[in-house]
Amino acid sequence: MSRILNGIVAVCPDLGIGYNGNLPWHPVRLSNEFKHFRKMTATSSATGKQNVVIMGRKTWFSIPEKNRPLNNRINIVLSRECKAPPAGAHHLAADFSSALRLVESELADQADQVWIIGGSSLYKELMERPGTKRLFVTRILKQFDCDTFLPQISPGKYHLLPEFPGVPQELQEENGIQYRFEVYESTDQCGGQQGEKKTSL
Repeated sequence: MSRILNGIVAVCPDLGIGYNGNLPWHPVRLSNEFKHFRKMTATSSATGKQNVVIMGRKTWFSIPEKNRPLNNRINIVLSRECKAPPAGAHHLAADFSSALRLVESELADQADQVWIIGGSSLYKELMERPGTKRLFVTRILKQFDCDTFLPQISPGKYHLLPEFPGVPQELQEENGIQYRFEVYESTDQCGGQQGEKKTSL
């Protein structure tokens, strides 16, 4: 089964996504941006199923302990070093491919959409993988210090969708920081149909 893979990320103008293990704009909170993240990643389109969030070990530990695991979602953490899932995580996988195999085998009856939530190397793997991918990008319109970056979104591979169900199109602003939501889609020959849409988000 060819499953659409979704990535979700917030980026500064230079594609920075992190600084010292936190979001670049920390300690400023963008509550509505976080609500958007939660709505997109937690809203399942199939009754009785849950979405899957896949993240690297550093991303897992960057989430405040009280918020781990991300609720109403199946949390898979990637690590070659851990022998068991970190406390609170539902599953452990050695790498991205192993996590996807887990979704299609053991979790096939429970899993709906798959969301990749970081970090940088995992986004890179997602973006270079064959098949249909969607990138849900929050463009933060202010530069902060960053030490971790999202790979360039190649215009030859990804196109910006004019709109997407459930994603606001208007400019957002919180705590003096403006941002906008964008959705990119890439369909390779190995993937699904270009026009495929999940309108139930």
